Amino acid sequence: MADRAALEDLVRVQGERVRGLKQQKASAEQVRPRRRKRGQNEASEDRAGVVCIEDRDLEEGTRLIEEEVAKLLKLKAQLGPDEGKPKFVLKTPKGTRDYSPRQMAVREKVFDVIISCFKRHGAEVIDTPVFELKETLTGKYGEDSKLIYDLKDQGGELLSLRYDLTVPFARYLAMNKLTNIKRYHIAKVYRRDNPAMTRGRYREFYQCDFDIAGQFDPMLPDAECLKIMCEILSSLQIGDFLVKVNDRRILDGMFAICGVPDSKFRTICSSVDKLDKVSWEEVKNEMVGEKGLAPEVADRIGDYVQQHGGVSLVEQLLQDPKLSQNKQALEGLGDLKLLFEYLTLFGIADKISFDLSLARGLDYYTGVIYEAVLLQPPARAGEEPLGVGSVAAGGRYDGLVGMFDPKGRKVPCVGLSIGVERIFSIVEQRLEALEEKVRTTETQVLVASAQKKLLEERLKLISELWDAGIKAELLYKKNPKLLNQLQYCEETGIPLVAIIGEQELKDGVIKLRSVASREEVDVRREDLVEEIKRRTSQPLCIC
Repeated sequence: MADRAALEDLVRVQGERVRGLKQQKASAEQVRPRRRKRGQNEASEDRAGVVCIEDRDLEEGTRLIEEEVAKLLKLKAQLGPDEGKPKFVLKTPKGTRDYSPRQMAVREKVFDVIISCFKRHGAEVIDTPVFELKETLTGKYGEDSKLIYDLKDQGGELLSLRYDLTVPFARYLAMNKLTNIKRYHIAKVYRRDNPAMTRGRYREFYQCDFDIAGQFDPMLPDAECLKIMCEILSSLQIGDFLVKVNDRRILDGMFAICGVPDSKFRTICSSVDKLDKVSWEEVKNEMVGEKGLAPEVADRIGDYVQQHGGVSLVEQLLQDPKLSQNKQALEGLGDLKLLFEYLTLFGIADKISFDLSLARGLDYYTGVIYEAVLLQPPARAGEEPLGVGSVAAGGRYDGLVGMFDPKGRKVPCVGLSIGVERIFSIVEQRLEALEEKVRTTETQVLVASAQKKLLEERLKLISELWDAGIKAELLYKKNPKLLNQLQYCEETGIPLVAIIGEQELKDGVIKLRSVASREEVDVRREDLVEEIKRRTSQPLCIC
C-alpha cells in the first residue's frame, strides 16, 4: 500500500514536469526565442524541478518532452490499472467553454453596445424558458431540426432545449394573444452542431435578437432592422462588413420558373444557402446527385443565384421576361425596390448587396431575408473583398405565429439576430494581438492607509463611499504596506487611491492619488465623493 502511494506521488510529480515542459514549448512557439547568451546552459531547472526549455530550440524541446513522457508512461505501467477507481476527466462538455473575468469584461462591453442600440430603437425586453415542449420546436427548422437537443422525459412532457429565440417568441405572441410588440431578447440557445470553437461556433451560445411584430406598411420595419444591424456592427468596430439581402418569394418564384418541383423547394433552398461556403459546382452536384434535381434545372438556377448587386439588379430582374411573370417573385422584387429607397434615406444603401444566392435555410422565413458578413481586404488590387463569416442575420416570418394560434391568426414579424459569439472571438483575438490590458472590474477607488492601526478609519471611509454609490475596494489586511496597496491598483487598473493618514485625519482631508500620473491632492472629506465621480466620469472602453 505504501509502495503504491509512493509510486502515485512519483507519477504526479512527473506529470507536473511534462505539463510544465509543454506549456513552455507552447509559449516558445508563440514568441520569438530569445538569443542565448554565450556560455548560457541550454537547459536549466526551475524551483519545481521542471527542466526549462525557453532558451532551447523547439526541436530540442520536443525531444526533451518525449523523453519525459516516456518516463511518465513507464511509471504509470509500474503503477498498474486503477482498481475500482473510476476515471474522471475534468473538462467542459464538447462545444462549450468557461469564460475568464477578462473574457467576461469583453462580453459585457459588447452586450452594452448591442442593448443600448436596441433600446435606442424603442424595444422592450422579454425572456422565455430555456426549454420548450418538443412539439413547439418540431417542423420549424427544416434540415436543421436534427440539431435540436431533446431532453429525457421527466414526468409526462417531451421537452427540447431551445434552438433559437425566434420560435419561442412566436409561441409567446400566440399564447398571450399579442399582435403588436417591438422586443429584444438576449439568451443562450443550444444546437447539436459540429463545433468549431476557434471560429466562434459552439453548441451552447448567446443570441441577441430584435424583432418587430405587427401589421405595418411594407418595408418600414424591415428597413429599421437593417439600420440596427449596421449601427451595431459599425459601433463594435470589428471591420468592414456587407449585408446581403434577398427575398424568399423571389427564390420560390425563381425555383418555379426554373422547373423545381414544389416538393423540393425547401431542400433546394437549403443547398443554395451553402453557396457562401462552397463553389457552385459542389452545390450543383448536391442538387443533382443527392436531391434528384435535373441537371438542366440546376443550370437554370445557377444563372440566377450567381448574380449580386444593388437596386439596379432589382430593376433588371423586374424586366426579366420569365421572373417578372411570376406573381411571388414580382411581389418580392417590388418590396426590395421600396426597401432600397428607405435604406438610401437611412444612409446605409452602400452597405447592402442584393444577393440571389442568399437563402437562409430556416423554414419559417416568408419574405425579405438578410445576412451580414465581415469582409477581408482583397489579395490583389482590383479584386472584390472576400466574406469571412456571418456575424448577423434575420428576415421576415409572417406565418410562424399562426402555426401556434388555434385559429391560425397570423401576426407579421420581422427581426434580426446578432452573432455575438463570433464577435466575441474577433474582439478577443484583436486584444490578444495588440496585447491590450483589459480591466475586469469597475472599481473607481482603493481606500488605503499610509500608517498602521488605521483599519477602523478605512472601514468607515469605504462604507461612506459604498453608501454614496462609489465603486470602492480595500485590501483585506489590518496593516497593509502602502506600496502593496499602490501595486494592487496598478495591476487591476484602479485609477484612484484614497489615502488615510494620521495627519489627514487631524486636518479633515483625504489624500486622493491618481495612479497613472502619481499626482496627489488633499480633498476635504465631505467633497471626496463628488471629486471621485468627477475624475471617473469617462466610460472605460476595452474594445
